[in-house]
Amino acid sequence: MVERYALEPLKSLWTLKTQYERWLEVELAVVEAYEEKNIAPKGTAQKIRESASIDVDDILETEKIVDHDVIAFIKSVTKNMGDEARYFHYGLTSSDIVDTANSLALVRCLDTIINSCEKLGESLYKKAIEYKKLPTIGRTHGVHAEPTSFGLKFLSWYAELTRNIERLKYVKEEIAVGKLSGAVGNYANIDPEIEKIALQKLGLKPTPVATQVISRDYIAHMLSVFAVLAGLIERIAIEIRHLQKTEVLEAMEPFKEGQRGSSAMPHKKNPILCERLTGMARLIRSYAQVGFENMALWHERDISHSSAERYILPDSTMTIYYMIEKTRHIIENIKIFDKNIVKNIDITNGLVYSQRVMLALVDVGMSREEAYTIVQKYALECWETGKSFKEMLKKDENISKLLADKIDEIFKPDYYLRNIEEIYKRFGRQE
Repeated sequence: MVERYALEPLKSLWTLKTQYERWLEVELAVVEAYEEKNIAPKGTAQKIRESASIDVDDILETEKIVDHDVIAFIKSVTKNMGDEARYFHYGLTSSDIVDTANSLALVRCLDTIINSCEKLGESLYKKAIEYKKLPTIGRTHGVHAEPTSFGLKFLSWYAELTRNIERLKYVKEEIAVGKLSGAVGNYANIDPEIEKIALQKLGLKPTPVATQVISRDYIAHMLSVFAVLAGLIERIAIEIRHLQKTEVLEAMEPFKEGQRGSSAMPHKKNPILCERLTGMARLIRSYAQVGFENMALWHERDISHSSAERYILPDSTMTIYYMIEKTRHIIENIKIFDKNIVKNIDITNGLVYSQRVMLALVDVGMSREEAYTIVQKYALECWETGKSFKEMLKKDENISKLLADKIDEIFKPDYYLRNIEEIYKRFGRQE
């Protein structure tokens, strides 16, 4: 856990104390199931609940001796119990507790992450509506292409985010599984009905087949969805970073009062949040890779996955949550320079209208090849000389004759927004 990037409520979900509390939660659910099946005396779970205490320091000290965290947990938690301790961890193995408790943690993390995504989605859609009718220059390969709607940038991000929310919801449902089936997953020392009852109390369902552990494809899938979501956040961050360049300056991430951009240059306003998100996206992708590598374990299990998951489960969930929250902060407080956006459409002296000119010539009877060749000739001259593309065309007698008074109309950016409403209607939302 990096304190700098750890936000509540996820930060508290991954403390050692909270981890042990989840382990106890699982153990108690099993004891309650034993009571229901008349294996443990009525009231056993209540006695355990009253006598169990989680002392993190004591557990860690015990672990130094036994060199096994679950055994240390059991010894510490049950030391003040009476006969009821016989039913604590009865028929279970360590991974029953650890894996099931991890599923609880991940489901709770995903609840928070999904909620955060939904708030980000509302912020993106609001900006998409606000800037729907603002013309901007579209860029391909980093080069000016044709005008488009500035709001479509936000709408595109919103659309992708909605798909990610659906993926996260599926992952949450998928990963809500537990395993209480004993040493190698064959229920030799515990009845499958106990597992079913206990997991139902925890809001989980049994994984269909387990070894000593729950198969790691669940976690690999979750981490891959995080990586896809991080890819969207990186796409947003990179776009804003490009738009914040001095020579572009169409948008800028928030710069709060008192903030400083450089220890040497007082004028600097750097896109540090967006750059931070770009770096974090690399981390999330690396966690996904570890998740894939954790899938292949020896026979019924080894513990090569265990050490890795102690890093990647808390860090991946907290990092993606941090990324979502910071992205929302950026979107809600982004500074948009409308005048620069409009001005930048014309910095190529009208070149961005070349396709409209070509199609207009085709419409009046010229072949597409001939139209393309003529328009490209003037376009390349405009590139090299910086002359007005429109004025060049007007001086060409043949083009001027064919297009007559249409030329001025061709060089207007609003034309490129004529079908924007149809795109927005696809989302079925009231504006």
